[in-house]
Amino acid sequence: MPEVRIEIGGRSFEVACQDGEEHFLHSAAALLGAEAEVLQAQMGRLPEARMLLMSGLMLADKTAGYDDQLREALERAEAAEAALAEALASPLRVEVPVIPEIVTDTFAEIAAQSEALADRIDEMTA
Repeated sequence: MPEVRIEIGGRSFEVACQDGEEHFLHSAAALLGAEAEVLQAQMGRLPEARMLLMSGLMLADKTAGYDDQLREALERAEAAEAALAEALASPLRVEVPVIPEIVTDTFAEIAAQSEALADRIDEMTA
């Protein structure tokens, strides 16, 4: 088991990890270290245990927020998938509006009357 030196909040720690896991340990330590830096900027130097506890709690709070966002996104994705499945399962129905015959007849009558009126106006002006 390799021993890895990590730095959190300006303090060095020796930590053991599984072979090949060193990169993940360094990444996790960097996240914890970033939170420790925020704490130190706000509160000054803290005892090691308090700094690690508060940094861990801040990361846990962020993680809980991300979990909530992920849960909401999964729910929206499931709803969208269900809506898609329902849409694909139901036959496609296209409705084409049909103009009632009385409307077309009325328009034809108005057109005929307009033509007749136009003809009378032409006769009167000629």
